[in-house]
Amino acid sequence: MHKPITSNLPAPSVPLNWAVTAPTDGQILYTAHLSIGDDGQFSDGTIEEQTRRTMENIKYSVEAAGGTMADITQCLIYLVDAADAPGMNSVYAEYFEGVLPNRATVVVAAILVPEAKVEIVAYAHIADKI
Repeated sequence: MHKPITSNLPAPSVPLNWAVTAPTDGQILYTAHLSIGDDGQFSDGTIEEQTRRTMENIKYSVEAAGGTMADITQCLIYLVDAADAPGMNSVYAEYFEGVLPNRATVVVAAILVPEAKVEIVAYAHIADKI
């Protein structure tokens, strides 16, 4: 059975957990994020600003589960504008060293939060750390 991970992120205002783990040889972390600020409100801005806040939220969740960004094995990235891919990629790349996670990037018509330019789903294998 999976369990929620508590971090310093604000409580979600919609039915979801910022991050959950499932038992395996270690734990698998499942987490999805937008550009949500420390106050729990959406943090608008450029694609670079939204990507940085989103990646920081992913980092908070991974670290709260006992892992590091190096434990992320896959990311699914949703953009509302293909022209934002270069800006997103430049910030995204700052968060990884060595072996990069598997990744898919998809352009969608919209994200539930109208101002959102990016949403990122991340999966991490956190072996023997929880």
